[in-house]
Amino acid sequence: MTPDTAHLYNVIDGTWPAAATKQTGPFLLRRGDGGGQRVSAATALAPASNNAIDAAETAMLAMGQPRLFQIRAGDDALDAALAARGYAVVDPVNLYLAPVAQLLTDQPPPITTFALWEPLAIQIDIWAKGGIGPGRIAVMHRAKGPKTSILGRLNDHPGGTAFVAIHDNIAMVHAIEVLPHQRQQGMARWFMRSAALWAQEHGTTHIAVVCTRANRAANALYASLGMALVGQYHYRKHPDDMK
Repeated sequence: MTPDTAHLYNVIDGTWPAAATKQTGPFLLRRGDGGGQRVSAATALAPASNNAIDAAETAMLAMGQPRLFQIRAGDDALDAALAARGYAVVDPVNLYLAPVAQLLTDQPPPITTFALWEPLAIQIDIWAKGGIGPGRIAVMHRAKGPKTSILGRLNDHPGGTAFVAIHDNIAMVHAIEVLPHQRQQGMARWFMRSAALWAQEHGTTHIAVVCTRANRAANALYASLGMALVGQYHYRKHPDDMK
């Protein structure tokens, strides 16, 4: 059975977890500890009144975080309410999914990718160069299910790195970073195929990935691999927190 969007939202949360969560009214609030928007945004568990939005805003400010909401499928009323408050749309995201076997039609050449946990120092350095710093590395360590990092090599030198974790029988790929001088040589494609091979070894049925709609190269890659665009979400951020 193909996982539905609600299932995949849970996979995102399970493979890229917040430092802590708490419920405030109809909202689930996340503490990100520098791990980025995905682990810092509030999500709606039920329809929300204006008073509930006010309370969520107050709680986020008390946590030392911007007023940030993730808008998922079915959140149209919340989206409209936040827009009326002047919240801006930030980073619309596409969610892709494929059966693991679909990505195993071709495998990385020998010594092109290596799956290992924990990441090596060179991988931490590569992520840092791409803006994936300690807060996001901490997110990877928090993931509780099976997980791995993937080190890529091209031209006898490090090519890039990625992170993969499993939740509820679905593998999700995060934090793909290819060094600038190693791009446009298929490294990201090998990462996805290597992730699928690792996922198969761990008995998963599907593999998923998210990327911003603005990332044309990544969207083209996932489409070329035959991955289906199965969902979207975006963020709404308070105008005073846009700095």
